[in-house]
Amino acid sequence: MPQTTAVTSPSFPAHRVEPDRAGFAPAEDGIAVVRHDWSAEEAAAIYHAPFMDLLLRAQTTHRRAFDPNKVQFSKLLNVKAGGCPEDCGYCSQSAHHDAGLQASKLMDPAQVIEEAKAAKAAGATRYCMGAAWRSPKARDMAPVIEMVKGVKALGMETCMTLGMLSQDQARQLADAGLDYYNHNIDTSERFYGEIVRTRTFGDRLETLKHVEASGMKVCCGGILGMGEQPLDRVEMLRTLANLPEHPQSVPVNMLIPIPGTPLAKAEPVDPISFVRTIALARILMPMSDVRLSAGRSAMTDEMQALCFFAGANSIFIGDTLLTAANPSEDRDHLLLRRLGMERLAAPDLPALA
Repeated sequence: MPQTTAVTSPSFPAHRVEPDRAGFAPAEDGIAVVRHDWSAEEAAAIYHAPFMDLLLRAQTTHRRAFDPNKVQFSKLLNVKAGGCPEDCGYCSQSAHHDAGLQASKLMDPAQVIEEAKAAKAAGATRYCMGAAWRSPKARDMAPVIEMVKGVKALGMETCMTLGMLSQDQARQLADAGLDYYNHNIDTSERFYGEIVRTRTFGDRLETLKHVEASGMKVCCGGILGMGEQPLDRVEMLRTLANLPEHPQSVPVNMLIPIPGTPLAKAEPVDPISFVRTIALARILMPMSDVRLSAGRSAMTDEMQALCFFAGANSIFIGDTLLTAANPSEDRDHLLLRRLGMERLAAPDLPALA
């Protein structure tokens, strides 16, 4: 039985167009159809559709739920760097790789809160905190919860990524007021074992179940440019779109090859293929925030503009994203001004100058 939900958004109605060459015709104006039963053939056909048809479909879908000219600013802070026992092939924080990153202790919650204040002043409305752990230990939960409560008190959306969670840990974070928990599946189940060997694809999905059951919102996406095939990009997103509830946040990362990691010499992903993946995420998960995440420092302004047109509606600001470079805030502001776009502002934040 088809699993669909019709969601009405009165703002930014889609314009009527005839079916395109891939057979797509918009639904009734202002209606976004949320499905959880995408077949492999359907998803692949969308990904491989003529590029202009794909972008039209993605932009039409995007406008049913979001203001196409606004982008949320998020900030990510590495609250505990390095020394991670996982062997993720892309990550400089793994203890298995010689990437020259020295492990650090968990930051003091007071320092994290001060960093969050600065991020808010710079325009961020969402604050993400990441720790390089396989999973948090019991002794870690008290300071982590203090961070959540302190950032939440600033009026910002809160997100954390701490590795795998037990049911009890997910409940503790939810009780503290954490809005989102990030736990990426990285790639398709077929390709996953080529990238990570210390935990399974099923382990990832188990944590997502705990997060959803706790009442927190799920933030889950993946990375492109790790040697995967187009099929893996499609299947990664189809896995997420066919969950009982779509992740409310879907970060799409472009690999930043880091010396000392197994993927240091990975071939870069083709920009058009990356944009296709953003578009597919938007179409399969029409009500989710699609976050243009790591890798923007290697993207041209034109590539980023295409990603926004394809349905990306969030970026991470700041010069560093965990351990990798990120575009400067000045460059981001300039790009948005050139595109006639705005930062999505909280009620107490000024508009972008």
